[in-house]
Amino acid sequence: MKTLKDAKVGETVTVAKLHGEGPVKRRIMDMGITKGVEIFVRKVAPLGDPMELNVRGYELSLRKADAESIEVL
Repeated sequence: MKTLKDAKVGETVTVAKLHGEGPVKRRIMDMGITKGVEIFVRKVAPLGDPMELNVRGYELSLRKADAESIEVL
């Protein structure tokens, strides 16, 4: 299983499934990260956290802990 945390800079991945419970999953979905959405990894901070992503035409910063709950293809 590959998660968003494993995606490399410059890679475009597609969301396969969201893991997690309640408010965390809800917050990720509210950010526009839902099944079938393409995510482009723009850059990762020098210490690895957070990741800067392009989702649905806007920029988004996401912590690695949250990225682990997003399964991608």
